[in-house]
This record gives sequence, structure tokens and C-alpha cells, in this order.
Amino acid sequence: MSPSDTVRAFIAAWEARSIDAILALMTPDARYLNVGLPEAVGHEAIRAMLTPFLAGATAVRWTVRHLAETADGAVLTERVDVFEMGPRTVTIPVMGVFEFSDGKIAAWRDYFDVPAFQRQLA
Repeated sequence: MSPSDTVRAFIAAWEARSIDAILALMTPDARYLNVGLPEAVGHEAIRAMLTPFLAGATAVRWTVRHLAETADGAVLTERVDVFEMGPRTVTIPVMGVFEFSDGKIAAWRDYFDVPAFQRQLA
């Protein structure tokens, strides 16, 4: 599977709200950073960060506007992430970067407007 295919599978795992499928596509020591928030390192820390968020979502949709793979295999995504959270819909324009090791995601960084995201959750 190419890095771009892995990111597409990763997005599908998010849309299925499957934390196990998400983590299966990441290295055991993967680093996950929403820039502006604390970083999570390793499956257990990433699971602890994502589980409460996914548990509160009744639906997840990521619309990829652009996906590009660099010569060294990093994948860049411009996307809009939508989370149905009970009576509210949270919409987040995101720029994401995925780096790989041995065919799995070793680093994932998302760049977005954190305060705007937090206002939608309030």
C-alpha cells in the first residue's frame, strides 16, 4: 500500500470511528500533534486522546480537497473534517501532514484554528 493509500485507509478508519483500525495504521511509537495542543506519543497516549472524542461523535466525515505525496513519501492533505456531536455539527478546515516508517504512519500533524474548534465544542 502506498503512503497515499494508507492515508485514505486512515480516513476510512476515522469515518468508521474505529480506534483500533486507526492505530493499526500507525507505528507503535507514532507521534500525533494537533498543533497548538499537547502531543501524544505511542498507541496508548493516542488512544487516550482520541477515544473520548470519537465516543462523543455519532458520525465522522473527512472531505479531502487535496492530497499530495512528496518524493520522500510524506502525505499532505487539505481537508474539512466534520464531526456530528449530538445536536451540534463541528466543522474544521485542516491541513494535515503524515510521515511514514515501514509503511505505517509514524508522525501525524494537523494544523487548524484551535480556538474556532474549541468554540464549536462549547
